[in-house]
Amino acid sequence: MLKDFQKIGRDLFLSGLNSSHSGNLSVRYGDRIVITRRGSMLGHLEERDLIETGLAKNDSKIILASTEIGVHRAIYKGTSALAVVHAHPVHAIALSLLEDQIIPVDSEGAYLLHKIPVIGAEHTIGSKELENILPGLLSEYKIVMVRGHGSFAVGQMIEEAYQWTSCLEQVCRIICLTRSLHGEMKEKRFEKFTSW
Repeated sequence: MLKDFQKIGRDLFLSGLNSSHSGNLSVRYGDRIVITRRGSMLGHLEERDLIETGLAKNDSKIILASTEIGVHRAIYKGTSALAVVHAHPVHAIALSLLEDQIIPVDSEGAYLLHKIPVIGAEHTIGSKELENILPGLLSEYKIVMVRGHGSFAVGQMIEEAYQWTSCLEQVCRIICLTRSLHGEMKEKRFEKFTSW
């Protein structure tokens, strides 16, 4: 399990999807969760950076767990996810400040994600508000953006949740580049995904 966390944590950091000490990862097995330590460096995870605790009950090391532990627990309780990746993708965060949903304009993004909801919250980090909102959305979508904060993606493995996170940032980079060109789109096939 440590190798999977190290591989995905390193890739998130090297891809620029997280800064040195941001983001967190978790997996669920049965009634247990393994989540990254509060303030850990995802690009350099060690055994001591993985905190195991109960899905419903705290263990003694809970104080070391990510500040997002409550959100991860809520997602596991409200969805069929077995893995969660939380990241801070720069282009996606920038678009989340402008949009209520992100609609891919490229073929791969449209095929894989269709659209990504953007939610606002008074408290965007580890809040009860997010615990209440995210499970319902993540039952329907693979990934959700929290405005001005970051993304939460679900999967059956952390590699799958990482794929949605990576795809989201690629989608948002293409949107930002396209808008910076100030031209008119030749095709608008992506518009059908607003009603998906």
